[in-house]
Amino acid sequence: MGTFKMSISMSLDGYVAGPDQSEQHPLGIGGEQLHEWVVPLRAFREGHGEEGGEVNASTPIAEGILGNVGAVIMGRNMFGGGPGPWRDGSWKGWWGDDPPFHTPVFVLTHHAREPLEMKGGTTFHFVTDGIESALGQARTAAGDKDVSLGGGAEAAQQYLAAGLLDEVLVSIVPVLLGGGSRLFDNLGDNKPALEQVEAIEAPGVTHIRYMRL
Repeated sequence: MGTFKMSISMSLDGYVAGPDQSEQHPLGIGGEQLHEWVVPLRAFREGHGEEGGEVNASTPIAEGILGNVGAVIMGRNMFGGGPGPWRDGSWKGWWGDDPPFHTPVFVLTHHAREPLEMKGGTTFHFVTDGIESALGQARTAAGDKDVSLGGGAEAAQQYLAAGLLDEVLVSIVPVLLGGGSRLFDNLGDNKPALEQVEAIEAPGVTHIRYMRL
């Protein structure tokens, strides 16, 4: 069985998305700044069907986000389409017809929906019976490979509070968002114990990797 891991970008004041998230601003106001370190990288561009790009100290981090990953879990907000019941079948995520995952993706939601098969090997499965069910399904799909938690903040908080994440990679970006969604809120009394195992300084970002104790 592989590792259950999460890689997420965070502002200096602890936010992983800015305020006022919406379909127009899926990362909240200013939240796109959190990902400016990765977008120019060759590893990111190639994963999105583009050519060229930079190679720097963040390259192994970008390569590792979906490296050796056999399944992905994400929250409803990350998949998008608005809150509440699915309005219709037209919303297929933010990533177009060929999402960058190329694996089964398990979306946490309160509203059932049939699996959505996309190009390139990505199929979105909509899980309505909780985070442990989603993780169990993802581990089965991944086999010996890792399971990646894509986000967003609420899904990350639930898995952190439950002590289910094996590895957390936080990419700290030197911006102050002043509001939005915090990564380490709502963890309850039994907060997870983490050990820092790696720190990498790179242009515009510092990557810190933690393992669960």
